[in-house]
Amino acid sequence: MINYTPIGTIHSPFKEPKGTPIQPTAALDIAGVIEINPEYAEGLKDIEGFSHLILIYHFHLLKGSSLLVKPFLDNELHGIFATRSPSRPNLLGFSVVRLTRVEGNKLHILDVDIVDGTPLLDVKPYVSKFDNRETVRNGWFEKNIHKLSITTDDGRFVK
Repeated sequence: MINYTPIGTIHSPFKEPKGTPIQPTAALDIAGVIEINPEYAEGLKDIEGFSHLILIYHFHLLKGSSLLVKPFLDNELHGIFATRSPSRPNLLGFSVVRLTRVEGNKLHILDVDIVDGTPLLDVKPYVSKFDNRETVRNGWFEKNIHKLSITTDDGRFVK
């Protein structure tokens, strides 16, 4: 058994999965706040020097997964590990967001594609020399990526 304890909570304007943008790049300038639990606040030292953060969180409102899913950007079944579907075996999500300011144990962020009240499991700084890769192949996404800006969560993975 592997157990995780949330280090904080993500706050956003989205009160339910339905209607939430499906990726941070489709949530441009949507603001949110991460509230880090007081016992972890010291771990934020020097975080204000980063423009972007990687958030790892728990999809607390979603049902369990299937190994084949129909993702938001396609009408065909794909293997869960070939998608960004939120309904995963371990219900883990990640987003790269922009950090705008730090106020005590609160991180003000932009490009939020996360439901309000989501438990935060970890924060890592985005470092361009570590994290930026030239994409060579985008798999099945290539034929559907143009739908990103007009596609939102339609509730198909909710409990």
